[in-house]
Amino acid sequence: MTRTGLLGGSFNPAHRGHRRISAFALAALALDDVWWLVSPGNPLKPKKDMAPLALRFASARHAARRLPIRVTAIEQAMGTRYTIDTLRSLRRRYPRRAFIWLMGADNLSEFHKWKDWRKIAAQVPIAVIARPGYDGAARAAPAMGWLRRFVRPVAEARHWTKWRMPALVFVTLPPDPTSATGIRAADPNWHRRLTRSFNPQALRDDVTRQPMT
Repeated sequence: MTRTGLLGGSFNPAHRGHRRISAFALAALALDDVWWLVSPGNPLKPKKDMAPLALRFASARHAARRLPIRVTAIEQAMGTRYTIDTLRSLRRRYPRRAFIWLMGADNLSEFHKWKDWRKIAAQVPIAVIARPGYDGAARAAPAMGWLRRFVRPVAEARHWTKWRMPALVFVTLPPDPTSATGIRAADPNWHRRLTRSFNPQALRDDVTRQPMT
């Protein structure tokens, strides 16, 4: 089985924090690769200040270069809006891959708002990547009232393919304050730098072009 981490998000824009999380997860979880799922639109985030998908996709490809990361707009191709539907479709399409969901601790604090979040936890293991200032809130998150019994020791993180679902592990990397919110605040027009160089035809699903492995 190919071991693949899934990092979903708006990537508005993608930045070194996404890259560091992915590089850390590759080593900590013994992954073969990471897929960045650039969302057509996050139901929990306002549309205001959301750059077009094509530009967010371009920023992700730029941030992911020279790492075993595949940037994909597969959710647009599959017509899925919610994570639970995306996971079901991916598992059907790629039966020879073992998937683990990657999320920042800030996302865990809102996990209970995700559609069918308990079913998400029953589909794939979840690795929560620590972020500065969010760990306390994450461990006290409403979803943890149910998930706490399924937390696995970090020492077992590399053996996640053997876990029975639900399963969740907390892994910690050195803090990095970089955030998409901070980037937008400092440079509201970040996406305009990509407009001239971006080729709309590059917005493609790199993953679905690969063999069914």
